[in-house]
Formats: sequence, structure tokens, C-alpha cells
Amino acid sequence: MSMSDSDTSSQGGSDYKNFRQITRDRLLYEMLRSAKRPDSKSNWKVLIMDKVTVRIMSCSCKMADITDEGVSLVEDINKRRQPLPTMDAVYYVQPTKENVVMLLSDMAGRTPLYRDAYVFFSSSVPKELVNYIKKEQSLKSRLRAMKEMNLEYFAIDSQCFITDNGMALEELYGNEEMTRKGDQCLNMMANRIATVFASLLEFPFVRYRAAKSLDPTTMTTIRDLIPTKLAAAVWNCLMKYKALNNFNFPQTETCELLILDRSIDQIAPVIHEWTYDAMCHDLLNMDGNKYVHEVASKTGGLPEKKEVLLEDHDPVWLELRHSHIADASERLHDKMTNFVSKNKAAQMHQGSRDGGELSTRDLQKMVQALPQYSEQIDKLSLHVDIAAKINKIIRESGLKEVGQLEQDLVFGDAGTKEVINFLRLKPDATRENKLRLLMIYAATHPEKFESDKLAKLMELARLPSDDMNAVYNMRFLEGSSDAKKNSIGAFSLKFDVHKKKHGLRKDRTGEESTWQLSRFYPMIEELIEKLSKNELPKIDYPCMNDPSPTFHGRSQSESAKTTEPPAAHSMRSRRTATWARPRDSEDGYSSDSILRHASSDFKKMGRRIFVFIVGGATRSELRVCHKLTTKLKREIVLGSSSLDDPPQFITKLKLLTSNALSLDDLEI
Repeated sequence: MSMSDSDTSSQGGSDYKNFRQITRDRLLYEMLRSAKRPDSKSNWKVLIMDKVTVRIMSCSCKMADITDEGVSLVEDINKRRQPLPTMDAVYYVQPTKENVVMLLSDMAGRTPLYRDAYVFFSSSVPKELVNYIKKEQSLKSRLRAMKEMNLEYFAIDSQCFITDNGMALEELYGNEEMTRKGDQCLNMMANRIATVFASLLEFPFVRYRAAKSLDPTTMTTIRDLIPTKLAAAVWNCLMKYKALNNFNFPQTETCELLILDRSIDQIAPVIHEWTYDAMCHDLLNMDGNKYVHEVASKTGGLPEKKEVLLEDHDPVWLELRHSHIADASERLHDKMTNFVSKNKAAQMHQGSRDGGELSTRDLQKMVQALPQYSEQIDKLSLHVDIAAKINKIIRESGLKEVGQLEQDLVFGDAGTKEVINFLRLKPDATRENKLRLLMIYAATHPEKFESDKLAKLMELARLPSDDMNAVYNMRFLEGSSDAKKNSIGAFSLKFDVHKKKHGLRKDRTGEESTWQLSRFYPMIEELIEKLSKNELPKIDYPCMNDPSPTFHGRSQSESAKTTEPPAAHSMRSRRTATWARPRDSEDGYSSDSILRHASSDFKKMGRRIFVFIVGGATRSELRVCHKLTTKLKREIVLGSSSLDDPPQFITKLKLLTSNALSLDDLEI
């Protein structure tokens, strides 16, 4: 690893360190590298984690990185382990009673499992657990360090983290009243969000979507209050950090946090997103970022299955992931053509296939060039095959026509008539495509819940009952947007010919695209741009930081003076990282090399913007955060309870239940 990837960014702010770089550096250097004996010749140690922290670590660090910091063995705290009394142990665990009991079991008494222990907790430790540890006298001499890392989030992308509350949709939106599970879910989410700011040494202005009813007589539901409750819980955590101030937590605001929920955009999780990244996760049977690729056998037998990771260490993936699938396909074709024309080994290889004879000298040159050629062609071939598979699915499933109708519904250029025509003329459309189309229809036509129109459309689509539940459950995520207000009313139902458009989006001026079906954009794009310009309405998106109860009555200019500080860099990016003394690593596969791709564009960035979405974020929303980071020159970090692809979101929506409303309660 070069100096620029560790601590030079902290020296005078010459290089900006992105969100995942800071996370990784803290785990490797602040935690693992600090756990060493200055008088010892060998610093090999055991790393012990629980089910949560092992995933946190794997999101940010590669095994090679961990080994480089002297870890020879990684263990699960909940499993029986072999005693290694000559080695030190690093514990990176959640501050739970179970984990503390296991720690004491390992290290207390006459025969500890390890020589000494360095204990790092992922979040704040309750006082009772600290006292419990202090009571164990035999542990004191063996405990070389005990620290709160305050790092309990999953950095799944260079600009995205999740809190891993995969059941948030069901636990928070499936009931009319807040349940014990729902309360636990919100508290866990808040604690983990707060550790993001503790980790980055950032203190945010906390904005959130305010609860809104369609009319004053309607009682606000618990679902509508979720962003408010989460903002309050996050704020309480941040105030504790600020009060303690035992790790240089800033005392004044350094960034912005906007807390939203899935109701702000029901369309994004369901609509077909036509970028390469989204299509891979939507249409291919991927397990997270793992893709099983068939490669030709070197022995001439049956094709071999090879598991690959579609991640940032692959420069082709990094370049194409946010491109439209048609654009990605064209660029892959151009890359392959250019590679063959410029690479002598490839030309010779191609010539050998054509039956041309090769001299001994040619064979020698080809063999010398082949290892590099093989690696390059493998990467290109992987993506050429993936793009071909996606394009085949698009053709065979008639996805372009489905996608066009989806976007026309969203922009108000199609309605009930067009949906009926599609369902009648395309009875062989896949069940999932018909379901997603009707979910979009339900989101753009919420008044149809009150009539039998929706039920008749689902009968026409021949959807089974669990699919029908998914469509009806869209109403649990109804927002309070102007589009929804405009679409409700007796006159709009009676005089169908003269009704207003049901579009939930307006075409964005100045953003024409060469590619079809790239008209759609997630709502957070508008919200982030408004937040960046300080144009986000304070009534709809209040700020927790303001102490004045009359804040919302102020003028826009006065509010701007209160809440919008001058642009500046984050505190941690300026801090000298004395614990980071990097080693050289240029293998292209360690996370140093992975993150180098992301670091070059982050020079002289303004204050960070964090956007958190309760109920699951989408790949289109992640794409927007990358796009706006470049456009606004501010790092936009997306957070959510989970990152869901359409099939995952639909499954969650099917499971959504309500004590007050079920399918049987609907008059259909």
C-alpha cells in the first residue's frame, strides 16, 4: 500500500479519504495494528469475532489485509476453540452479555485460552457490562486494551452502508402500533447509524421527513412517524458522543444527514433499472456480489464453473456498473475489438484458430505474453458473457416493452387502458413482470384501492393470492406527496377523460439520454440536490439541531444562515493518523488496490451528505449517490436498513401484515 492510501490524506488534506477507506483503515490500523507488543519478536495473533463483526470486517477488508497485520487465525467467539496460550487475542465483538461471558470464560481463571487480550467493542458498552468485567480480578493483568471502536455498520460499497435490519419493513410497517420488535429495530438502527458518525468523526445536521396527514382530521399513523422517531434516536446517540467527547468527537456540525423512509419513493424498489449493475442483480441468479461463471475447460472437457466477485477490484466492473446495459454492451464490444487489434498474443492466438502455422519464435513470444493475455481476456470475457446473458433475457422476456410501459406509468403517459391492453395482448408475460407492473400501477393510482379496478386487473393478470398481497401492501408505504393528493378525489374518478396525469415524476430538463428506458430517476436525486442547495423545505424536512420551537416560521434566508455552514472537509480527513504506517501492496487484489480506484476522484471535496432510507435502498439510489458525488463535489453516502433488489423487496412486501388491515378486510 502506498502512503497516499493511508495517512497522507490526513496530512494537510492532500488526498480525500472516502467513507469505506476510513472504515477499513480504522479496522486494520487503529484496531489490529495497535494490538502488538513492542518487545515481542513475533506479533502473530488470533482475531475473535461474532456473527455481526465478522461481516463488518469482511465488507471492508480482505483476508490478505488482515494477515498483513499479524493475524494468523480468525475464530468465532461462539464456537469451541483450541487453546493458544503463547499467542495474544484480539476481540472485536458487540457489547452483549453473551460476548462478555465468553470473553471471561476464555481469559479468566488459571488457564486462559490466550496469553493476553485486546478487546474492541463495536459500539458503546453498557455500564453494567463494564462493571461485570472489572469484577473479574484475574482478567486485569491479561487485558492489554479495552476500547469502544464505535464501528457497527456494514460498508457494502465505497459510498453505501447498511445496518442489516433486513426485517425492518415487516417490523415497522406491518402494524398499526409500535411493537417491541419494532422498537428494538429502530434502536439498533439508530445505534449503528450513530457509529458511522463516530467512526468518521462527523457531527451531522440531522434532517428527517416530517409526519404528514392528507387532512387535519386524519390521525398520524405510527408508520408516518418512523423517520421522526429514528431521527430522535440517532440524535440521542450523537448527544452522548458529544457529551463524553473522549475520542475527539466534533462539537459543531460538520456534515448533513437526511433520514427518509421507503414511502418517499415506492417506485424505485420495483421498476426495472436498466444499468449494468442493477440488471446483473435483478435478472441473474447472484448471491450478493457472487456470480457463477462458466469457463471453457483447459483439458477440453465440460465447461468448468468458476465463482467470481463483481466488485471494485475489477476495473471493467468499476467502469461499467452504472452504465446503461446497451452502453455497457457496446463498450465491451469495443474493448474486445481494441484488445485483439493491439495485443500481439491475441492476434497470434486468433491466427492459430484460423489454421495459420506458427513458427517456433512466434510460439515462444506467444507463451511469454500469454499469462498477462489470459488474465486480461478472462476479465473481458466474463463481462461479455454476462452482458450477452442479460441481453438474451431482455429479448426473450419482452422486457423492453414492459420497461417502456413502467416508465410511461411513472411519468403519467400511460394509465389503466394501456395496462389492460398489455395484460390482454401479452398473456405470456412472466408472472414477476406482470406483478411489478401492477405494483407500479398501484403506486401511481392509489385511488384504485378504493374501487374494484385493481382487483379486476389482478384477475386479468392471473396473479396468485400472495402476489395480490404484494400489490395491496403497497398502500402501507403510501407517501404524502403532491402527486398522491392530486390523484385522489371523487371528480377525478367520475370524469376519467379530463383527469390530471397520474405521473409521480416530471421529466428532468437538461438531462436527455442517448439510451432508451433511462428516463426514470429515484426521488432522492431531487431531495439531495435540494439539500445541497439548502432548498429543502424546513416544514417537510425539519432539523433536529435547531433549538428553537419557532424554527419553521423563519424565512428561508434566515434558516439558511442557521443551518448551512461554509463548505469544509471532514475532521477525520484532516486528522494525522499516527497509527497508520502502511506497507507496500500493489497486487491489484488487496483492498488497498480496490480502494485506489475510488480515491482519485475525491480531491477537495465539500462536506459529506448522508442519506438514510428506512425499509431498504435500491441500486438506482446508490447509482444516484455516485453520480451526485461527482456533480456536487460532495461525497454522498447512502445508508439503509438493507440494500434490496426487486425480487427481495417484493418478497418482503408479501410478508408485510397488519393488525388493522389485511387482504380479507379489503372490499374487492
